[in-house]
Amino acid sequence: MPFQLSSVRMFPLGDAALVLQLGDEIAVETHHQVKAVAQFLDQHPFPGLVEYVPAFTTVTVYYDPWLVSDWGRLDAYAAVETHLRQMLAQLETAPAAAQASVKEIPVVYGGAFGPDLELVAQHTGLRAEEVIALHSQAEYLVYMIGFAPGFPYLGGMNPRLAAPRKQVPRAVIPAGSVGIAGLQTGVYPLETPGGWQLIGRTPLSLFDPARASPSLLEMGDVVRFVPVSEKEYLNWKERPHEH
Repeated sequence: MPFQLSSVRMFPLGDAALVLQLGDEIAVETHHQVKAVAQFLDQHPFPGLVEYVPAFTTVTVYYDPWLVSDWGRLDAYAAVETHLRQMLAQLETAPAAAQASVKEIPVVYGGAFGPDLELVAQHTGLRAEEVIALHSQAEYLVYMIGFAPGFPYLGGMNPRLAAPRKQVPRAVIPAGSVGIAGLQTGVYPLETPGGWQLIGRTPLSLFDPARASPSLLEMGDVVRFVPVSEKEYLNWKERPHEH
């Protein structure tokens, strides 16, 4: 999809960051553009770049104002904006998404592992077995990682499974819990508070700071959930290489 430079918006976030907005709604095409910008910044970091944070429709670029301003001789924000506009002009088009391999995530659904499965079934008018089938049949695109380290925001869920967040969030959600909120599904990588409807749990560790790549999933990955039994879940948890 060509970059429409006239529709790209940039605005400051404080005095050391710029938000590059590439779209107004969650869409695969916008995701590809976000990923293209991220890949370019990986390969061609500019002097003074601190880090960038990709999201659904934006890339927030953090920079060192002193360095990008050429030691105070230039307007720092204007210098970064000019650089990014030149970058977008070089990109011309977002590269076609490469065929990503599907990463399978085992999940034990329902019971103590998915205490909200029956609530989701009641809300959607489906049987619990149908919720599991629809949730595990889809392939999901990892649009972004956020909220907590390694937390994947996944697109591609069957709209029949849509369910609202809890009015009162849980104070503690076990790591590995698979949840639904609105039209999205995701996996809690760490034990945190949260308000998503919990339908299952995976034995996989989605975030481990001791790994070379701490996050199991990255933006652009494709995910499929694979139903497993409680026994298989417990056996998986006992494998030392999965922790």
